[in-house]
Amino acid sequence: MPERGAARVLLPSSRPGPMRAVLRRVGIALLLLFAVVAAVYADRDGYRDNAGGPLSLLDCFYYATVTVSTTGYGDITPVSQGARLVNIVFVTPVRVLFLIVLVGTTLEVLAERTRADWRLSRWRGRVRDHIVVAGYGTKGRSAIKTLLTAGVDREHIVVVDPDPRVVAEATEAGLVGVIGDATRSSVLRQAAVDRARVVVVASARDDTSVLITLTARQLNPSAKIQAAVRESENVPLLRQSGADHVITTSEAAGRLLGVSTSQPNVSEVIEDLLEQGTGLDLVEREVRPGEVGGPLRDLPEPAIALVRDGRTLPYDDGACARLEPGDRVIVARSNGRWRER
Repeated sequence: MPERGAARVLLPSSRPGPMRAVLRRVGIALLLLFAVVAAVYADRDGYRDNAGGPLSLLDCFYYATVTVSTTGYGDITPVSQGARLVNIVFVTPVRVLFLIVLVGTTLEVLAERTRADWRLSRWRGRVRDHIVVAGYGTKGRSAIKTLLTAGVDREHIVVVDPDPRVVAEATEAGLVGVIGDATRSSVLRQAAVDRARVVVVASARDDTSVLITLTARQLNPSAKIQAAVRESENVPLLRQSGADHVITTSEAAGRLLGVSTSQPNVSEVIEDLLEQGTGLDLVEREVRPGEVGGPLRDLPEPAIALVRDGRTLPYDDGACARLEPGDRVIVARSNGRWRER
């Protein structure tokens, strides 16, 4: 069994895996073998068995096997002109192809392993400013879906999860995956968390989220850490552990349920905002040169807030009366498509 905490990095690949390549070549070898069996059985009267008697179907399989594998015991031999001609023009070329298939399978597996090691080494040498997502459950998948919709490249997202099947699914989606426990520093190092720009903690357990946050903050003091917890009582603990932003999933769902009961239209807008690219979106952008000096309310898009010196100010704050160079604004945009309900 692998050592506890050991991690394995899986890179996305459009090529079939080594096992699939082996199975394909085994299939080709079996087809060649059956072709020889058919040729021998069709002309079985042209062969002589030292044990005496005509060749049975089993004898034909035996002869084909020892012939294409170059074993050649010599107990069954072609004696007629036709049988010898078939061995010259058909069985011998098949024997050569059979050996090529077997040797080629070994070489392909070794070449694929070498190629995978080279890609992994190359990835480790160039990966930086990426996003590490710890947990590929419902929250992790939703976070990645939003990132991809926002234009983040798949190659800049690294998924960390202890379930090999889940990580394999992530790599099939074009993401980089790391198999291992994200609470351990050795696993996060495999994900190059020390060079990451953002760490998304999407664990199903609050205590695990705290440990992941502590470990990630220790390895990368400057990364932005976004974490999710189920219970609000754990939010202070996450912040003390180093999380920059904490989302309480259970209370957020409860508030949305309350809003949908009392103000269903407001709830519909909030739900649409939560699914980026479906209708209304909130977007953060820099203030354009022509907007500097003017108030926030004069922007061409509905403005929700102003970000200045790392502080987020609501639209009615006094500082929003005059935009300055370097400011960022949060505005609402619509792509013209509202979801059908």
